[in-house]
Amino acid sequence: MQPTYRPFPQQAPQRSPAAAASRRGIGPMISGAHPQQQLTAAQHSAQQKVAENAIARAKARSIKPVDKNIPEGVEDCVIGDGVQRYRDLRELERKLDSTMMRKRLDIQDSVNRNVKRYRTLRLFVSNTVEDQPWQADTLDVDAFDFSTNMDSSYRVKIEGRLLDEADDGLESDDSDDEDDAMDEDGKEEKKTAKPPTKLYKLSHFFKAMTVDFDRNKSKDGADQSVEWKKPAVAPNTANLPNAADFDQLEFKRGGDENVNITINLVRDENPERFQLSPVLADILDTNVATRAEAIMGIWEYVTAMGLQEEDEKRTFECDDRLRALIGREKGYIPHVPDALIPHMTPLAPVKLPYTIRVDKEFHENPQPTIYDVQVQVDDPLKASLAAYLTNPVYATNLREIVEHDRHLATLVQAIMLSKSKHQFFEALSRSPSDFIAKWLSSQKRDLEVVSGEAPRGGGEDASGDEWRRGGQNSIWASENVKQSVKLMVGPRVKV
Repeated sequence: MQPTYRPFPQQAPQRSPAAAASRRGIGPMISGAHPQQQLTAAQHSAQQKVAENAIARAKARSIKPVDKNIPEGVEDCVIGDGVQRYRDLRELERKLDSTMMRKRLDIQDSVNRNVKRYRTLRLFVSNTVEDQPWQADTLDVDAFDFSTNMDSSYRVKIEGRLLDEADDGLESDDSDDEDDAMDEDGKEEKKTAKPPTKLYKLSHFFKAMTVDFDRNKSKDGADQSVEWKKPAVAPNTANLPNAADFDQLEFKRGGDENVNITINLVRDENPERFQLSPVLADILDTNVATRAEAIMGIWEYVTAMGLQEEDEKRTFECDDRLRALIGREKGYIPHVPDALIPHMTPLAPVKLPYTIRVDKEFHENPQPTIYDVQVQVDDPLKASLAAYLTNPVYATNLREIVEHDRHLATLVQAIMLSKSKHQFFEALSRSPSDFIAKWLSSQKRDLEVVSGEAPRGGGEDASGDEWRRGGQNSIWASENVKQSVKLMVGPRVKV
């Protein structure tokens, strides 16, 4: 505080006499604990019982033996090599557990990865006609009016069927090996039955469809546009609505002339793939990628080119390609997703041109127009791996193994107690007088330790008799000794 500072004299705050009468709103808060509702005797008793049960369960868990390793020196007390064989089995069990856990984690990682495979979706586009002029049976050739008073129309049908893996022509990693596999007798080995694949329908692969006509209006002025959008459904829904679960789509329009149309199919992919800009495609060496693949590709490019800074690994120097992508001299890894948004656009819809034929010559022997479209499906192995991870037999076997381990730990503890008894009686048999003297001094020292009265460096003299006396007033009846002895002898379990 400066020496020239003069504190301003403060006065007690004054309150207007009318303040209490004009006060509005919430009253002042009162300090202290909030009042709690009083418990009834039954509720209080139930809470105490729950607490006692929790303490009992904790004590039961604490006294359960967990050590399954045979103590050192047991092999000197038994006949044969059983101890060494048991240790070899323990080492084999450790390796087996490690291998199984590593494989299970690999399977879990494979299930979590979004692995896709490409399959061929074959689309059949055809049309039928109704009430066309050449289909009329009665036509008066002598009349000037050749109208038949019929509304000519046509019906377009779009069907989709996912080809089998053997028919789609796509290469498979294990197809050649299975075809060439022969046994020693020259007979072809039986192929293992493949798990049933999930049945995908046409609506699974697309989320919207539109049909563009060469003529927007029909001859009677009706709108010719066709549009379908998949309704929003929850993921992994078992029962899909009819509007989102079909293999065939039809629409009917009026007309008596051939019309060219374009069927636009918008893909429904998860995760969604995007069309990359030329700048980003030059870095990733691909034209189509998901958002996660693009971000990971940028990270791998920065790492491979050694553009990371030594002090801050999240910051990197921009070369010519990255400078054209980001627009600055230095980049920051957390800002890469935002920088990629302008360079990623949704994929263009699949366009299928088709001519609606209504003439008689075509419908004498109609043939559908066929298109093959490559679509993404989940890896069929993913369902099998997920079923393996959720197999209830694994949980049952695990509980059985835990029970065996618990019994084994109890046996090992019994062996440890037997070894202690063996050592006790063996030392007693060698020199009874010296052993008894040392044992009495050790017992006195232990008593002083558990009672909290042990002097530093003392306890070796066992001449006094105060520690030998029993009864209510003895040292053995003190609370410290009771608790210490209870902890020392509590974990011992009889077999």
